[in-house]
Amino acid sequence: MTSKPSTAPSTGHDPGLLYHRAEGPATAPPLLLGPSLGTSTALWDAVAPELSVTHRVIRWDLPGHGGSPADLIGPGATVGELADLVLALADSLGITKFAYAGVSLGGAVGLHLAAHHPERVDRLAVICSSAHFGGSALWEERAARVRREGLAALADTAESRWFTPGFSAPRLVADHRAADPAAYAACCDALAAFDLRDELPSITAPTVLLAGREDPATPPAHLREIADAVPGASLTEIPGASHLAPCERPEAVLAALRTHWSGAPKRGMTVRRQILGDAHVDRAQERQTAFTAPFQDLISRYAWGEIWTDDTLSRRERSLITMTALVAHGHDGELAMHIRAARRNGLTPQEIGAVLLQTAIYCGVPAANSAFAVAQRVLAQDAGGAD
Repeated sequence: MTSKPSTAPSTGHDPGLLYHRAEGPATAPPLLLGPSLGTSTALWDAVAPELSVTHRVIRWDLPGHGGSPADLIGPGATVGELADLVLALADSLGITKFAYAGVSLGGAVGLHLAAHHPERVDRLAVICSSAHFGGSALWEERAARVRREGLAALADTAESRWFTPGFSAPRLVADHRAADPAAYAACCDALAAFDLRDELPSITAPTVLLAGREDPATPPAHLREIADAVPGASLTEIPGASHLAPCERPEAVLAALRTHWSGAPKRGMTVRRQILGDAHVDRAQERQTAFTAPFQDLISRYAWGEIWTDDTLSRRERSLITMTALVAHGHDGELAMHIRAARRNGLTPQEIGAVLLQTAIYCGVPAANSAFAVAQRVLAQDAGGAD
């Protein structure tokens, strides 16, 4: 792809294109983020900066929303037309293939792109969205009401439709109130006509579905329907989230998207099992709770998915370093685990003993004394066939 060289956020104002905001290195893999009806690029404020560490993030506004011109669509608009506008934006930025994540109407655009332009979509995340939005009547009625009365009344009820009780996002409500009524109504027309259920099996991009567990607009069952139809798709339900999960539960959305984009936890879990053994990892997972899950994700992603997979040092060398560090800090429980790991990484008992002997000089005799006791126990258990 070609784009501006700076990593600082940049914005787009071409009157013939969707307004966009770009963040992240120009050479990083591109990631497009689509908004929901009534919102703007601000929907992604708590998520996009973190994603821009590893991606060239492009947020865009719907026609008549945020900074996008209202006349890009008209009455009778379709999701396909919105998808064409996204492709035009990508083309203008020199982006031929991209990852994509979208919320609600933005998610529908992603589904259409993946089904009709598979050569453009590398990976797909569909958030609080649907392959159909409950039939045309509701959206036709809303479009007519907005054309007749404007958006003030709908904006007054936005937070109750978007969020769980007690959560507030004044910036998004203000964006809703400021949207162009004609363009908003045209987006309602697009939702009224949208039904991609028959085309879901044709989607080949790796797909993740994120559902707000308390979302009344696109409840988890809608996302489950997509997950069941798209080959290989997965579904994650986000507790405590309603319709705009990236705003209400950004940490959960960010964790799910990072996993989907990078696959690091899966790779890290493979390495973790190779080094620590299936029995140890299985026990750790059995003890995992909602409280400890973020920590397990952290160590799988970074310790095992980033550090231990770096081939600058061999696994034998990393075992030598790790045992020394654990002795120095007196972490005997962790030391026992990593002595077993060292054996899996090819170290002999004699080599392990030599490491511990050296720690007596550089970490202290008491620390080494405890370490030798741990090692003797572990090596004796292993010699006897115990795990």
